[in-house]
Amino acid sequence: QVHLVESGGGLVQAGGSLRLSCAASGRTVDSYAMAWFRLTPGQEREFVARITWTGGSTYHADSVKGRFTISRDNAKNTLYLQMNSLRPEDTAVYYCAADSVPFRLGGKSRYDYEYWGQGTQVTVSS
Repeated sequence: QVHLVESGGGLVQAGGSLRLSCAASGRTVDSYAMAWFRLTPGQEREFVARITWTGGSTYHADSVKGRFTISRDNAKNTLYLQMNSLRPEDTAVYYCAADSVPFRLGGKSRYDYEYWGQGTQVTVSS
């Protein structure tokens, strides 16, 4: 069983930056793909970015490409999301997720991930 805890959310002005962290416990996640999703009221959970178990391959949604960067530190069992040039439309609850099958590429669907954190709120003011 993997327990994920996000942190780093908050209130920021448009154009600002935040760095989200996702600490994993219960089991190391260094063999598993991980991802970030976000949820706004009335919307589906939206894929943001994913990263392979080594960190050697990443994929970002078009809506965040060039502004957000997913990364991981397997020695710390931690996933990150660096968010720059934030926009009001980035306001959402951000969730990290981990796969349950090792050595997979990681998908863009929420159904590709077994474990989820509780979420952290990011609010971008205009």
